[in-house]
Amino acid sequence: MHYELDENYFRGYEWWLMKEAKKRNPNITLMGLPWSFPGWLGKGFNWPYVNLQLTAYYVVTWIVGAKHYHDLDIDYIGIWNERAFDINYIKVLRRMLNYQGLQQVKIIASDNLWEPISASMLLDSELLKVIDVIGAHYPGTRTVKDARLTGKKLWSSEDFSTLNSDVGAGCWGRILNQNYINGYMTATIAWNLVASYYEQLPYGRCGLMTAQEPWSGHYVVEAPIWIAAHTTQFTQPGWYYLKTVGHLEKGGSYVALTDGLGNLTIIIETMSHKHSMCIRPLLPYFNVSQQFATFILKGSFSEIPELQVWYTKLGKPSERFLFKQLDSLWLLDSGGRFTLDLQEDGLLTLTTLSTGSKGSHLLPPRSQPFPRVYKDDFNVDYPFFSEAPNFADQTGVFEYFMNIEDPGEHRFTLRQVLNQRPITWAADAFNTISIIGDYKWSNLTVKCDVYIETPEKGGVFIAGRVNKGGILIRSARGVFFWIFANGIYRVTGDLAGWIIYTSGHADVTAKKWYTLTLTINGGFSSGTLNGKPLWKNVSVNFPKNGWAAIGTHSFEFAQFDNFRVEAIH
Repeated sequence: MHYELDENYFRGYEWWLMKEAKKRNPNITLMGLPWSFPGWLGKGFNWPYVNLQLTAYYVVTWIVGAKHYHDLDIDYIGIWNERAFDINYIKVLRRMLNYQGLQQVKIIASDNLWEPISASMLLDSELLKVIDVIGAHYPGTRTVKDARLTGKKLWSSEDFSTLNSDVGAGCWGRILNQNYINGYMTATIAWNLVASYYEQLPYGRCGLMTAQEPWSGHYVVEAPIWIAAHTTQFTQPGWYYLKTVGHLEKGGSYVALTDGLGNLTIIIETMSHKHSMCIRPLLPYFNVSQQFATFILKGSFSEIPELQVWYTKLGKPSERFLFKQLDSLWLLDSGGRFTLDLQEDGLLTLTTLSTGSKGSHLLPPRSQPFPRVYKDDFNVDYPFFSEAPNFADQTGVFEYFMNIEDPGEHRFTLRQVLNQRPITWAADAFNTISIIGDYKWSNLTVKCDVYIETPEKGGVFIAGRVNKGGILIRSARGVFFWIFANGIYRVTGDLAGWIIYTSGHADVTAKKWYTLTLTINGGFSSGTLNGKPLWKNVSVNFPKNGWAAIGTHSFEFAQFDNFRVEAIH
């Protein structure tokens, strides 16, 4: 809902992703959590709680739409990612969910720290009743007393976000066990699932696997995927932890889970401090060394005849392997007793389930840099996704658009569609911008047809050598070539427009197509308007490289067509 009454349930990739996940595992849990909100909810303020009913309606409408248009049942809904919660809003949200017949949708709060949400729940019986799960982000495997006193489920509702190297894999293995052992958390959610964004953006390759080259199709099934498999292949939502879990004498930890129907899964990790540091929080030092550990299965588990064994060893390449099935452990006449030789930086799963499988996949296409020459005319009748490939929107939303009134060359375009700054999560720019290309590019020519829709105040740009994105976008440097509806052009060294290289008059107005060309070569840049030089040999010494980009001066409608970039070796 970019605008009031604008209900569109086919934008973005998340609908597709949820449906693909459900195909593979119908029991998978679906959650929704707003990071930002449409600007119209704030009524001029950067705050989603101005009208509690309106914000709740917006969220509930999304849940209803997920079911109506995609047959997706959202299981949990959050409040506002890592930002303030409003007690009355949470209560209004619960009432509205119930009114819409969505009693089964549970509320998780507050996706930030354990406090002050836990203390607030203990002081407010109604709040305590309407919140089903307390979710904390990056808890460092620890919880707080107030959270435990609520009696609610405790989740690490965002964790990991660590480079998916073997150290990241060690981090993931350690916290999957110790979030429960140390902090009683029965769910741990990794941010993010797949690193499918330009690597030089913040948190590059901080996904469980990597697929950041759609132009080549190259991907890497990284070690954290197989670390996750040690738990996820041998448990399901609804299994519960046994109380007999804890730390090993010489470092490491173990957990055990059961489905209550006789199945048992034991997961043992011996991740060293050096090889399991997560991006946050700071990890106090501990020591892990090789050890023998004896386990005894009691009660009904003492009659288990055999346990399947899966093993991962991180570290030296000569010793390293991921999610390897070993010989079964036979327990007949053992009284349920067995001893394991546990090496440092290992992960071991022992389970009654025989369904484990590493599977296989075709060798991915080889990695390739972004094409040196790239063009897109956006001529797509029925796009599968609303956004054009390879463009990465950093602020604003750029969508395929069909000009019903233009039967000619610009019938199909890419349009910036936000006309109001959102209620932001991070420090978004006041301009909109979408980046594309290879961060290593230095000398390049960017060419694009542009169409300003806003008279007088409207403006658009094309850019090269853009050096920042994500949460750092406001301070992005580069070479930005702007034209404005009031007949002005400007060349700046930053997105914010503080560093002005040159400016002047241009024969430009709104509601008309223009072709902009920006050329950057070495320490100089030049630009043309409709093929005629507008400025040339402007000195640009910083930055030395970065992405190409398109964007608008403010949150305004504008269109782009026939985009072309050529990088020069």
